[in-house]
Order: sequence, then C-alpha cells, then structure tokens
Amino acid sequence: MQKETLMSVIAHRLNPLRKPSPDAFHGTSPQKVPANDRTLMPPVRVGLLAAIALLGMNGCGSHDDSSAQPHQGQTPAVKIAQPLSQEVTEWDEYTGRIEAVNSVEVSARVSGYLEKVNFKAGDKVHKGDLLFLIDPKPFTAQLNYAEAELERAKSRHELAKNDLSRAEHLFRAKAISEEEHDARSKGLRETAAAVQSAQANLYTARLNLEFTQVRAPIDGRIGRELITAGNLVNGGGGDATVLTFIVSTDPVYVYVDADERSVLKYRRQARKKGRGSLDDAHTPVELAVADEPDFPHQGHLDYISPREDAATGTLTLRGIFANPDELLSPGFFARMRIRQSVPYPAILLPDRAIGTDQAQRFVWVVNQQNRVEYRKVELGAHIGQFRVITQGLKPEEWAVIEGLQKLKPGATVNPERIPLAKRDGEN
Repeated sequence: MQKETLMSVIAHRLNPLRKPSPDAFHGTSPQKVPANDRTLMPPVRVGLLAAIALLGMNGCGSHDDSSAQPHQGQTPAVKIAQPLSQEVTEWDEYTGRIEAVNSVEVSARVSGYLEKVNFKAGDKVHKGDLLFLIDPKPFTAQLNYAEAELERAKSRHELAKNDLSRAEHLFRAKAISEEEHDARSKGLRETAAAVQSAQANLYTARLNLEFTQVRAPIDGRIGRELITAGNLVNGGGGDATVLTFIVSTDPVYVYVDADERSVLKYRRQARKKGRGSLDDAHTPVELAVADEPDFPHQGHLDYISPREDAATGTLTLRGIFANPDELLSPGFFARMRIRQSVPYPAILLPDRAIGTDQAQRFVWVVNQQNRVEYRKVELGAHIGQFRVITQGLKPEEWAVIEGLQKLKPGATVNPERIPLAKRDGEN
C-alpha cells in the first residue's frame, strides 16, 4: 500500500506540464506563465525525485523481506568450569641475586716466579689443597740464613752468660769495678734480645717459604687460573697479584630488597606466632631461577638489615638455601618469595576467565537454563596462574572459562563442562 501511494505521488510530481485550461487557447496571444509557477519541473529536480523514489522502493522492499524472514543466529559455544576450592597461602615475590656464603680471591703472599699451577679450572677443591707453587729456592736460602743467624745469636748469648758469671765472682772479690760488672750484665740481656730477634727472622723465613705453596683457604668451586706458570707475581700489600677465586656452593644466599610496609607486615606476623625475630628458621622462603615457573627450592630467612636505605625506602633481606646438586650458582638472577599469610580456604579461577569492565572485574556465570549472567567479583591474591575470588562467586556455580568475547547478559549458550587443572592452582 505504501509503495503504491508513493508511486502515485511521484508520478504526479514528475508530470512536466500541467494540463492547460480551455481559456488558454482563446485570445490573440498566449498567457505568460508566472515565475513562481511550479507546474514545469526542471530536469535536475526530476532526476532527484526519481532517485528518491527508487531508494524508497528498495528500502520498503528490504524492510518487508527482513520482517518476513527474521535472522536466526547460532548459539555460541563456551567452555565452563566450577572454581577450584582449596587451601592457599599468599606469598610476596621479589627479585634478587644468588651469592656465595664464602667467596675468596686467592692472591700471592710472596713475590717470585710462578712455577706450577696444580688444579684444573672449575674443579671442586677442599681447604688446604695445593693450588699454585711459587719458586721456593730464594726463600729456602733465606730460611737457611735465618737458621744460621739464630745459632750465632745463641752462641753469643752463651758467651755473655759465662762472662757475667765470671764477672760476679770477680766483683765479689773486689777484682773488677762496678762499671765492668754492669757492662757484662747488660751484655747478657742484649744477647738474649738478639736470640729472640733471630728466632723471629727464622719464623718469617719459614712463613715465606710456606707461602710459596698457595693453598685453598676454603672448600668450594675454583675458577680459572688468572696467571699462568712462568710469570712473575707480586706478593703482599695492595698490589698483590690475584691468582684465581673460589666460591662456596652449598648452601647459598639470596639477597632481595623489600619495602618498608612489607617488612613491618612480616615482623608483626612473626610476633603473632610467638617468634621474637623475623630472621629465624621459622620464616619460610621459596626460590626459583630463570627457567623455573614454580618455586621448587625451600629455605628460610636468616638476616634482615638493621637499617633502611633512605634513598630507596627498602631493607635488605637474605634467604639461605641448600644447594647439594650445585644447580644454583653465585651471580644467578633469582626470584624469591616470602610467605605473607597463613594457609586459608579459598576459591580460584584462572585469569583468562576474569573480564574487565572499566574499573571493576567480572565473570560470566551460566545458570541451569544455559543463560549467562554478568557477575561482579572481588579479587584476591595471585596463586600460580589463578586468582583468588573473595566475593561474587560460589564454589558450586559454573563460570565461563573460554569464549567470553561472544557473550552478553541473558544470552543462551551451548556450554561444555571441563575440569580445572588443580596443579595450575597450587600455591
């Protein structure tokens, strides 16, 4: 009906000439058409009206077609699961570096030519093992000289003792003066001091000869030799030649910097549990290195800095970890986490199931009629790849895990129920 009415209107308006009246043919001259008379249609306006007519017919036709055949969309398929219900523990994670408990730079203590390197780079060494040998011949000669000087000093001391004994007899017999007696008495004391000096020189010579054998001061793993045999090395003082280094490997330290609020929280928790200090064996920590997604290494805090760094607002914490297989090497980048809560029951969902709507978080819940409901939730801590849901979701409800982008409130879905992998939510 609308189409026929529109066509009749267009046909009427497209008529270029209005039918003249009979009076128009009487008279000697034709009548002028007024300028504002719209009986004659310009060609441009005729084309415009024709285009509008065609568009109107097309629009009416499509409206009729869509109303006659409504669109039938497919029901979106989604995967749903019930949240995990388990006991969890919250942790604070920090980044830091692994350090050796003991680390030593092995330097020469006497000067001389390096005669021998007695280890292989990277070896496991024990305290007292011979590492380097410096040419001992000059120091052997010094030792022999010191021993001879000691014998000379002892003989002089014996002679002075005999002189004093004879002087005392003569002095009592008034055969020598008091001055002579005093000279011999002081001479004995002088020779006694000379013996002590010679003994000290002998001890020094023995030490220098001993220092030609450079031995491992600690147990650990040794680095490469920094000086090879045949080179001249300097001993003692600030310019002593560094020969190699040794680091202990079991256990190891991990140093991290924690903010002031976190340290206060840990200390209050320690006091609630009846512990006097945070840095005791009851504060557990866990460690992961670069290629470990989890935290397989167990340890405890053993040190907390007594002073805060005013520039960064942090305190240094140190964890200690056993390293029997030497997987952890000093200098490694590491992640260490500290337990910040006691275990508590919680429900968890994977991060991919949680949507963001401006400043709030939500999940899609599928009811018994397979319709989705928009559910605002409150989030807690990260536990592995999961998030703790503190409010807004019950353990028996089914949440959409995959296919969130297709949904809107009240939509009917085709759900597939899947279980959540519990290992992904382990703390």
